[in-house]
Amino acid sequence: MAHLSTHVLDMARGQPAEGLAIELHAWRNGERQRLKITTTGADGRTAKVEVQTGVYELIYHAGAYFRAAGIHLPDPPFLDEVVVRFGVADPAGHYHVPLLLAPYAYSTYRGS
Repeated sequence: MAHLSTHVLDMARGQPAEGLAIELHAWRNGERQRLKITTTGADGRTAKVEVQTGVYELIYHAGAYFRAAGIHLPDPPFLDEVVVRFGVADPAGHYHVPLLLAPYAYSTYRGS
């Protein structure tokens, strides 16, 4: 099985995004199925998860995270839930999805 991990850095405060809620979903037969809900640790990371080949989504609850951190956001916030959809093609691969996050911007890529 492939392995999936993520790491979130809070670019607004210059530190790992501790306590950010993340949902993992799989897309199967045209439907989204929630597999897991987790929260980042002090280092902004989550534990590795085993996944099969297919299409997945990570949903990062950015609005709730920034509100909990005391950062003023408009109502509604510009970024509330950040959804990253990606494919897992290599059944033995490691898929690392880093997220650089701020209240008005984000960036992601396939890490190592």
